[in-house]
Amino acid sequence: MNPTLEIMQRQFEIEQFYFHEARLLDDHRFDEWFALFSEDVRYWVPSRSNRLKQSNHDGMSVRGEFSLFDDDKRTLGWRVKQQRSFSHWAENPRSRTRHLVSNIWISPSEKENEIDVRSNFICYRNRLQDEVDIWAGERLDLLRLVRVHEWCIARRTVILDQNVVLSKNLSVFF
Repeated sequence: MNPTLEIMQRQFEIEQFYFHEARLLDDHRFDEWFALFSEDVRYWVPSRSNRLKQSNHDGMSVRGEFSLFDDDKRTLGWRVKQQRSFSHWAENPRSRTRHLVSNIWISPSEKENEIDVRSNFICYRNRLQDEVDIWAGERLDLLRLVRVHEWCIARRTVILDQNVVLSKNLSVFF
């Protein structure tokens, strides 16, 4: 097969994976979304701070420091279960979301059946009459091929552009 054609097909396949994921989130199909993750997943959203240009520090927390989320499969499952609960006050009534994913950039990983993916996102959320939240950022993912044309998310790092979360809650997935 032509290597250029193969790369284009892989790019299209990965883009479709991300568009499908966004659709699952916006349609509140959280169990199906949760099934996209590997058993050894790490879903990490570091906190951010504003720093002067005096250092090379990018203002993100490092592993072991405070983060907005640091989930494995079990704790991510708890959050998904909470979304289905009628007693989850932050999502009763349920939010309306729109996940937009763009600038999807794929590159080979260290293992043959894995691929590194960078993508940009915007997550719009409207809740009740006048609660509107917009999150923007970048996702750094490690996707693992589990079967032919079937990928799972083995690692996700979400880097939010804002350092202060102005929302009343953070009950969305990125």
